[in-house]
Amino acid sequence: MASRLLRGARALVVQALRTSGPARVAVRSMATGGGIPSDEEQDTGLEREIMMASRNDLDPYNILAPKAAPGTKEEPNLVPSIDDKRIVGCICEEDNSAVIWFWLHKGETQRCTNYRTHYKLVPHQFSH
Repeated sequence: MASRLLRGARALVVQALRTSGPARVAVRSMATGGGIPSDEEQDTGLEREIMMASRNDLDPYNILAPKAAPGTKEEPNLVPSIDDKRIVGCICEEDNSAVIWFWLHKGETQRCTNYRTHYKLVPHQFSH
């Protein structure tokens, strides 16, 4: 008797599903137009902050390479530092594999001992 009731109930469920039509699947997407979201839509936290700053040509965490200057005494390469001195490495020639290291102190411009490139220490403040 119980098996008849179960078969009957199953038949009613199958019939109800067939009459309601095909199953509808809910699609969720983070993308505005559907599909795969872009980097801007899914970045969060520090990564989002860096991406938004880079749109405005800012470098809040000093992660980009510094802009090179001619390196003359009048227009030295600016080296940011939060201290009064910083160690700097200079590759004097393109094909040279040795790096010339020297201390750069706050104040006047200094030059590399082997090459004639000038550097100047500038204060750097953190954005946060």
